[in-house]
Amino acid sequence: MGRFRGGLRCIKYLLLGFNLLFWLAGSAVIAFGLWFRFGGTMKDFSSEDKSPEYFYMGLYVLVGAGALMMAVGFFGCCGAMRESQCVLGSFFTCLLVIFAAEVTTGVFAFIGKEVAVRHVQTMYEEAYNDYLRDREKGNGTLITFHSTFQCCGKESSEQVQLTCPKELLGHKNCIEEIETIISVKLQLIGIVGIGIAGLTIFGMIFSMVLCCAIRNSRDVI
Repeated sequence: MGRFRGGLRCIKYLLLGFNLLFWLAGSAVIAFGLWFRFGGTMKDFSSEDKSPEYFYMGLYVLVGAGALMMAVGFFGCCGAMRESQCVLGSFFTCLLVIFAAEVTTGVFAFIGKEVAVRHVQTMYEEAYNDYLRDREKGNGTLITFHSTFQCCGKESSEQVQLTCPKELLGHKNCIEEIETIISVKLQLIGIVGIGIAGLTIFGMIFSMVLCCAIRNSRDVI
């Protein structure tokens, strides 16, 4: 009996440790999403007429997922401390939902990369052509693109030289820079999504093992 209680206590502490890690991961996801949305040069896109709203929508979903992770982590700690089968079962269900969502996010980030890149490139080309037609109309949007991606123009920067970042040394093709930067960002999001999905597997295992151990201990008693 003493061994059984000791094993039960060990599993409970493992689950508590997992939930602490899961809570911290949720905090990191929220911080990353908020910084990416409201910090740096990317925030300037929100003030433009042609902004990548679908991209910001993804960041809002990311922040929401982080908040859910923090809530589920706290929920799991309560279930482990109280040794409640009902709470642990609900915790397992929440982890299963998060697992499915993170796998979907990771797969979409890898598969939908070309679509996202093409969309941003199209936005740049429209801003570029608007600027050539009317030097005032497309000025702000083009400056935002050049500042964000640290590039200038397409094959040549001569026609849009006035909108180029002053600190930019040499010529960088914006079409190529957009593809490189967006691809790297989406790959990072995909890796994070798959990594968190892998983390939730351990949480589901610990919660089910603890739930079964609690049930067995009550049967013994």
